[in-house]
Amino acid sequence: MKQHKQHVNMFVQRLKQSEAVVSQILAVGILGLLLFLSPSVMAAEVSPDFLVRDSDIVRGNPKAPVTVLEYSDFTCGYCEKFFHETFPKLLSEYIDTGKVRFVYRDFPRAPGGPGLHASQASRCAGAQGAYWPMHDRLFNSGQRFSVEQIQGYAKELGLDVPVFSQCLTDETYVKAIYQDRIEGGTLGIRGTPGFVIFLTALPKDGEMVMIPGAFPYETFQEEIEKVLKSAPSQPDQAS
Repeated sequence: MKQHKQHVNMFVQRLKQSEAVVSQILAVGILGLLLFLSPSVMAAEVSPDFLVRDSDIVRGNPKAPVTVLEYSDFTCGYCEKFFHETFPKLLSEYIDTGKVRFVYRDFPRAPGGPGLHASQASRCAGAQGAYWPMHDRLFNSGQRFSVEQIQGYAKELGLDVPVFSQCLTDETYVKAIYQDRIEGGTLGIRGTPGFVIFLTALPKDGEMVMIPGAFPYETFQEEIEKVLKSAPSQPDQAS
């Protein structure tokens, strides 16, 4: 009888332990679900001015007639494909010629992990004037995003590594990174990469084009040209 009670007690203890584990799993799952439902749940909190910000780190002419927003994740294979196969021609044909202002927005696919670390790295590098060099280095890293590797990239780029590392530790830009994701969700972005093309001078009222994926250069060329034609006037492209 005594032995039977011991077995019962052991069973109860294991059951309680299992319940605790299940509770932890559910808590993590609910947190992740809330985070990734946040684009629709928190849409009312998003300012309509996020399409063009004074704080944007722009590649190209900040006054270019057309803006291309990329919502992306450094761990996304198709985002990497876009960077290597499509972006170089966009850069030479539209960004470097002053027709397009290109802005990268973070769209983390997980509530933490390498993607978030990489997004933080680009922002922390940006605080030292090296946002785009870090952005390019991350996409050329073969998705090697350990803390040590990221700190190595900072050293390669000549950054103040202790200041950079403290920025990562303090998670200075995590809120802003997820704010990008929330805002992208209000535009209908559901995966990466996702692109939004619009007239810089008329971000809310002009023609807006969505490109949901790493399409070939010709797709971007066609859509950018359509938006360019709708511009009321185009500044001197040489400026």
